[in-house]
Amino acid sequence: MTTQRDHDLVVLITGASSGIGAATTRAMCSAGMTVHATARREQRLHDLAAETGCIPHVLDVCDAAGVKSLIAEIGTVDILVNNAGLGRAWGSLTEATYDDIEVTVSTNVTAAIHMVQVVLPGMIAQGSGHIVNVGSMAGLYPLSSALYGATKGAMHRLSTNLRLELQGTGVRVTEICPGRIQTEFYQIAIDDEQARTAVLDTGAAEITAAECADTILYAVNAAPHININRIELQPTEQTYGGSQYALRKNRP
Repeated sequence: MTTQRDHDLVVLITGASSGIGAATTRAMCSAGMTVHATARREQRLHDLAAETGCIPHVLDVCDAAGVKSLIAEIGTVDILVNNAGLGRAWGSLTEATYDDIEVTVSTNVTAAIHMVQVVLPGMIAQGSGHIVNVGSMAGLYPLSSALYGATKGAMHRLSTNLRLELQGTGVRVTEICPGRIQTEFYQIAIDDEQARTAVLDTGAAEITAAECADTILYAVNAAPHININRIELQPTEQTYGGSQYALRKNRP
């Protein structure tokens, strides 16, 4: 099993054009890693490459053939940061369109699983590697967003079960579960301007994308014999749990 490396760590980050993905690209490039950054927004990627020195790849993670072609081009990946995701139909599954459901499940679940599948053979062959799945508190605790929570719940179970599948291979798996964080998530998730403004205006001091990236860097920098299974991070002013009661409007 490989215990030392004679090369820079090769990192693949999905959803790198903004938010956690862009911040993690900056952090890992600064740490001297060779970072392959993927996203759909070409100009943002090239701007990020000019800033950080990352290697940009315009890619829709839902394009299975494109993902396979990219891994064939890169070769063995040491660290995968499975970050690409979105949250359409945020407020109500009953109001979701077919396309909302398809794109959310395809991006958050199917594409994430496929990305893990294509990088694992190289990691297993070299006896080391690290899968970092960016999940959410919504995948661990009840939240009034059934569709998004279901997809992040799938990411949670993917992460825990991979730990069992990969025992003895030297490949590590970490799930990062942020609470409220400053990204473009809600701008993409919610179409209605009034509803979006209401969700965005929390008044709390929220986690920044850079702070989340520091958390990811902490996990991957742990000694090879340590696996950071899961990190939950929330603003101090945010919490979860409690009982809620909503009386039926049409109670007989």
